[in-house]
Amino acid sequence: MHESSPPTQPWYHAGLRFQCTGCGRCCTGDPGYVWVNQAEIDAMAQTLGMTLEAFENAYVHPVGRRRSLREMADGDCVFYDSPTIRCRVYAVRPRQCRTWPFWASNVRTPEAWQRTCDECPGAGRGPRVPLEEIEARRGVIQI
Repeated sequence: MHESSPPTQPWYHAGLRFQCTGCGRCCTGDPGYVWVNQAEIDAMAQTLGMTLEAFENAYVHPVGRRRSLREMADGDCVFYDSPTIRCRVYAVRPRQCRTWPFWASNVRTPEAWQRTCDECPGAGRGPRVPLEEIEARRGVIQI
């Protein structure tokens, strides 16, 4: 008879602290990609009152077989409004934005989480986010 070993808990099984400060750091700075799918593109176009074609021409560019939002010349997200420190499509922002900071790359190790906390003033602070919520967000997109 072969006993199965209990499932291994992730290092963050007790949860991690996070509370968005609204600082905008996750929307600005170094260049990168904000991956989008068709449903997200549709929702953002509708929110801005644009046709799909106009929205895609203005705000989306292909990267290989995927698509990403365009960026400003300084690396800021095209939807980041610096005077208000707000996202112009916040209610329908892409899943990549909705799941921050609980990306697989950010919670892979305690050291990766510490780097995230060093970059994001809301990570490591605020209420404890339970394991179930972290896992739900982590599983949405692989970054």
